[in-house]
Amino acid sequence: MKAFQIEGEITKTQSTIIGVVGFVLLITLWQLVTTYGNISSSILPSPLAVVSSLGSLYENGLVGNALFSLKLNLSGYLEAIVISIPIGFAMGLVPGIRALVSKYFDALRFLPLPAITGIFVALFGLGSGLKIHFLSFGILLYLIPVIVQRIDEIESLHKQTITTLGASKWQKVRHLYFPYAMSKISDDIRVLVAISWTYIVIVELLNMEGGLGGMIFVSAKQSQTPPIFALVLIIVMFGYLQDRIFRTIDKMIFPFKYDGQVKKSISKFILK
Repeated sequence: MKAFQIEGEITKTQSTIIGVVGFVLLITLWQLVTTYGNISSSILPSPLAVVSSLGSLYENGLVGNALFSLKLNLSGYLEAIVISIPIGFAMGLVPGIRALVSKYFDALRFLPLPAITGIFVALFGLGSGLKIHFLSFGILLYLIPVIVQRIDEIESLHKQTITTLGASKWQKVRHLYFPYAMSKISDDIRVLVAISWTYIVIVELLNMEGGLGGMIFVSAKQSQTPPIFALVLIIVMFGYLQDRIFRTIDKMIFPFKYDGQVKKSISKFILK
């Protein structure tokens, strides 16, 4: 079967079937391990126990807490994007700005964010604003250096082509740097969805107002393992759905990435 050969080929239908089979095998293995393995249910609950726990979670406000987490996640995510894009492009296009601040951003990526939650509390209080800004900060620390990198990756041939056409510096930004770099940055933004959901558990423990992270904390204190697994799976599902939605939006905004017309922005450049 070509699908399992090196550099093989696979159709969309085959990919779907293999994915479903893989999921069924995973659930089956999980059930067999919890049934016949010497593992306590307090450590690894069975799939049936996890599914059964959804009823009690629903009664304890699962829907409202899920919407609260989703709101925090999207708000922090969008704030990070709005802040990161202008800063990243300024650093990527202006050498002086890069020399001034790039080393600080490189160093801040190694900052243990849970250790500085007290600073955010002092700056923004204990409301939802604190959680949104904390999420935003955690994402932009990674996003800004990535934007700079994507600008650096623009091929010199493209730069020479648009310069030969007589483009001004701002026309280069508009027709080359921004569309070309953003088509790559959009993929990085999708990847960073995972980071935003990782931090959601941390921020929701600060002055707990609800959310999936808060529910996980409460379940852990009560030693209820099945609800913890259920909530973690819900977070994974939200992250996956966000990724699919962002991918669809990406196809709408940057169709040339998917039809092989990478040089579309440059080839259609016309001096006015």
